[in-house]
Amino acid sequence: MPDTPTRSQMVAGAAELLGRRGLRAASIRELAKSSGAPLGSTYHYFPDGKVQLVTEAVRFADELTVRTLAAALDNGPVAGLRAFVEMWRRVVVGSDFRAGCPVLAVSVQEPDEGVEEPLRSAAAAFERWTELLTQSLRDHGADAEHATRVATLIVAALEGTVAICRAQRSITALDVTAAALEDAIRAAIR
Repeated sequence: MPDTPTRSQMVAGAAELLGRRGLRAASIRELAKSSGAPLGSTYHYFPDGKVQLVTEAVRFADELTVRTLAAALDNGPVAGLRAFVEMWRRVVVGSDFRAGCPVLAVSVQEPDEGVEEPLRSAAAAFERWTELLTQSLRDHGADAEHATRVATLIVAALEGTVAICRAQRSITALDVTAAALEDAIRAAIR
């Protein structure tokens, strides 16, 4: 199906709703409503329903993150980390601590039996983010094993920290985690 402004708006709205409510709490009706599109449009653009829309919303969130990381990583792994942190700061603070990562939201809830495409897309997203960070760390002097460990730590720590920030309604944990992750990067690229 060709991309249209309405379809793109529906995917972006679904990503936002997933980040706020999670996979199980987001019905197809709510996903359509969050984008301002009529319910009939949902099935027109996403004939496979919620599974297709959620999968595309995860891919949308992945692409946004990849673009953010890739652009910042041109200036090194610390710059990439800082951009990643700022992206999550904007999401969490901008939503008054109500939104988090739609990729994580899909990852932590078991999919219905036989409906695993959103989970596969989420796994692929985490892998892409980790690979981008790993490559940057390697490009800046980290050995392969250390680069992979630190990149995985960055993705896992920030995803978990976003959840902590939402629960505490404070950005403090993000600042503390970011500082510790910068230390880990500097230790890896010496």
